Amino acid sequence: MPDTRYPARLNGELEADLSRWLWLAKWLLIIPHVIVLAFLAIGFFFATVIAFFAILFTGRYPRVLFDFNVGVMRWSWRVAFYSYNALGTDQYPPFTLDDVDYPARIEIDYPEQLSRGLVLVKWWLLAIPHLLIVGIFTSGVIWSSTVAENGDPYLQIGGGLIGLLVLIAGVILLFTGSYPRGLYDFIMGMNRWVLRTMAYVALMTDDYPPFRFDSGGTDPGSSSPESPAAG
Repeated sequence: MPDTRYPARLNGELEADLSRWLWLAKWLLIIPHVIVLAFLAIGFFFATVIAFFAILFTGRYPRVLFDFNVGVMRWSWRVAFYSYNALGTDQYPPFTLDDVDYPARIEIDYPEQLSRGLVLVKWWLLAIPHLLIVGIFTSGVIWSSTVAENGDPYLQIGGGLIGLLVLIAGVILLFTGSYPRGLYDFIMGMNRWVLRTMAYVALMTDDYPPFRFDSGGTDPGSSSPESPAAG
């Protein structure tokens, strides 16, 4: 049986009794998070730049920078899951970089050694096929910290095919009180692909992301949602 475990894994537990209307106001409720994450995105960018040179010269990703960047991604995913990348929960996201008991979680394995040569090309050249796919999912951007064409960090939540399908899910929820499970699983698969691509582009792994659509709330090879996440 092939190994389906990838070093970066994304999970989300769909809440059973979602509010029919709360999603209409979540854009307002997440404003404090968006402000904080905008500053964290700047830290993410500079931490990744420093990690680039550290990997180039030593073959290692400094653990403190790795943990910080995972924390930013973790925080971003909680906000995205709560809001317009999934609408999977009405539980307000906590303001923390730490792994906590929340329906949305990510796991990223710390790499003990990374290729010093691969770091020069994987974040742009090798990632191009995945970035094109992610562009369709997210309208050309990644849901967590990334870098605009002018070099400035920015944060994007929603957009693209993910945003469109989440909007459809929200309208269905508004009128029926239920979130179609098949639609949720598909949305999670797209978010999972984005996370894997981001981890690769952010130099967190040398494992090339698979061209595989893993739908559903639980990532293959992931620990259970109740157990502490790695990274």
